[in-house]
Amino acid sequence: MANSFFRNALNRVVVARERQVARYVNGALMGLDEQTLKSLGTSREELRRKGATSYIF
Repeated sequence: MANSFFRNALNRVVVARERQVARYVNGALMGLDEQTLKSLGTSREELRRKGATSYIF
């Protein structure tokens, strides 16, 4: 039981950090121009839907 508790806690921390990183990266991508975003295969609207933030914490 203790093993599963700590495993679940660690998994939740990892998932939360992955979401935080995704928001940070989307925030950085929002600073790019439309042509660059298009060449990367994304759009400003798609980034807005995914969520974006420009700070680390």
